[in-house]
Formats: sequence, C-alpha cells, structure tokens
Amino acid sequence: MVHVAFADALAYARWTGKELPTEAEWEFAARGGLDGAEYAWGSEFTPGGKHLANTWQGEFPRQNLNEDSYERTSPVTAFVPNGYGVSDMIGNVWEWTTDWYTQKHDADAPKACCIPENPRGGAENASYDPCQPNIKIPRKVIKGGSHLCAPNYCRRYRPAARHAEAVDTSTSHVGFRCIVRK
Repeated sequence: MVHVAFADALAYARWTGKELPTEAEWEFAARGGLDGAEYAWGSEFTPGGKHLANTWQGEFPRQNLNEDSYERTSPVTAFVPNGYGVSDMIGNVWEWTTDWYTQKHDADAPKACCIPENPRGGAENASYDPCQPNIKIPRKVIKGGSHLCAPNYCRRYRPAARHAEAVDTSTSHVGFRCIVRK
C-alpha cells in the first residue's frame, strides 16, 4: 500500500493489533543477520549482475532500463527473502518508522561501543526541517529507499540509510509494514 501519511499507517497498524517498527527494529530486520554488510544481501549491489531489490536501473531521472522488469513498484515478494525470511525490505517503497527524525542520534559517539543498542529518534519539535524554519511539520524516519533510488542519485537502498519525511505527506513511493511485538 502506498500514498499513506504517517497517521494513516499508524491507524492501520493499530486497527490490526500491530505496530509500526522503530528505526532500529526496521534496520535489524532489513539486515537479515548480515551485520556490517553494505546491502541487505551482502557486499555487492548486483551480485552476478542480478538485481535483488526494486531500484532504478540506469541514470536517474532520464533513463530507466527496467532490468528488474519493474518500471514502478513491484509486487510483494517479487525478490527473495533475506536471512530472516523477510521480503522486500530494500527498494520498491520507503517505509515509515515510529522515530522522529534527527540528524544524528543523541547517543552517537565516535566509538561503536557507545552507540545504543536500540537508538530512538529525537524529539518531535526537533524534527522540523531546518531549511524551512517557518514550516513546522514534524518529520519521521523512513527507511529502505524506493524504486526511484539509483546509484547516480540516491544510495538510500542500504539498510543503514535513512531519510526524513513530513508526517502529513503521502507519495507513490512511501508505504509501511507492520510488526507484532511479543
């Protein structure tokens, strides 16, 4: 499902008795057990020339080669699941998380030993776009990149990549997934 603002995604998750993931939970699931790998499937973007996620092939925005057979979004489970059995965590559509966007986690430190196990986003009032000081629309973290991400333009199809999205915005390449907490 695409074209959903954050409140709509959250309402659906609650209606089904589920939740939206935090940024850290989303990234953990996307890595599929491959800690430290650049991509959710390993160290190469297209191992053996094979696309493992729906991203833009060619020079964005002029040329889409459609090498993965999808000009826009792909059907769910179009690509092989990761090590945790989760499909389509990378590319296709950005996915909402519950964390407020911040440039940097408060607990970030130069040493990996000091980064929190489950970092959380900043405060809502700190998530506003500093380039637009007169517009006070809070932003959440979205993860995964989309079918519009290309190596020459947007490398946000990596598990570690993140982006800010205004909570009142819906687009054709932003969606969500629900999780069940135990």
